[in-house]
Amino acid sequence: MRTVDYLFGSPETAALFWPAVVVGLLVALLCAVLSPVVVLRRMSFIGQGVSHAAFAGVGLAMAIGLGAGESGDWRVLAVVAMTCAGAALGIASLSDRKGVNADTAIGIVLVAAMAAGFILIQHASAAMRARGQTPGFGVESVLFGSVLAVRWGDAAVAGAVVAAELAVLWARRRAMLFWAFDEVGAASCGVRVGVARTLLLVMLAMAIVVTMRLAGVVLATALLVLPGATALRCSARWWPVVVVSALVGVLGVAVGLVVSFELDWPPGPAIVLVQVGAYTVVRVVGGLPRRA
Repeated sequence: MRTVDYLFGSPETAALFWPAVVVGLLVALLCAVLSPVVVLRRMSFIGQGVSHAAFAGVGLAMAIGLGAGESGDWRVLAVVAMTCAGAALGIASLSDRKGVNADTAIGIVLVAAMAAGFILIQHASAAMRARGQTPGFGVESVLFGSVLAVRWGDAAVAGAVVAAELAVLWARRRAMLFWAFDEVGAASCGVRVGVARTLLLVMLAMAIVVTMRLAGVVLATALLVLPGATALRCSARWWPVVVVSALVGVLGVAVGLVVSFELDWPPGPAIVLVQVGAYTVVRVVGGLPRRA
C-alpha cells in the first residue's frame, strides 16, 4: 500500500508526508467544530468570501516584496491572515447595516478581494520576472494547496490556532449557541450578537488560512460545511451534533488522504469527495422508509 510506504517506508518519506497528515487532522477538527454553527446560521457561503480574500493577501505579500519566498513563509501567511481577518470584519460591518444582508456583504467582499488579488499578483509577478526573479508561489498554490509543502512548523502553527480557537469557543459556548439558534431571542436577552458574529467570522478566517496550506482556498470551505450538514442530519441535539461533526470531519480527512495516496489524486478533491460521500450516505439512509 502506498499509504504505508509513504508514512512508514523510510524516514525521508515519513518526514515528507506526516506533517500533512497532522495538519489535515487538526484543521478537520477545528472546521468540524465550527461547521454546525456555520450551517445553522446559513453562512455556508461565508467561507467563499473569506477564503477568496487570501488572493488579495497573496497579492499584497508579493507587492511588498515577499513574492520570492514560498507560500508557507510565515511572513506571507501573516499577511494573508491579516487580509482574511480584515475581510471577515468587513463582512461583519456590512451585514450589520440596514438593507445589506449577509449574502450581499459576502458577495461584495468576495469579488473585490479576488479582483484586487489577481491584479496585484499579475503586476508583482511581471515586475519580478523583469528583474530576473522567479515567484516562489502562484495562483495554483493558493487555489489547491500542496501536501508536499506542509512542514512540521505548519503543524505547530495549526496546533496553536486549533487550541486557541477551541478555548475561545468553549469560553463563549453559551452565547454562541444562543445566537446560532435564535439571534432575535439572544439579542433580547442581552447577548451581544454583533460580537458573536464578528468572533465567528474571525475564527473562520483563521481556520481558512491554516487549511489553505493543505487543500487550498477553493476546497477549504467544504470542511466548514459538510461535517456540520452531515451531523445535523443525524441528530437534533447539540452535543451529539458536535461529536458527529468532529468525527465526520476527522475521519473524512483521514480517509481522503488515504484515497489521495493510493490513487495519486490531489488531496483536497479526495477529501471533499469523501465528505460528500458521507453526507450522501446519511441523507439516503435518513430518507429510507422505516418499518414499524
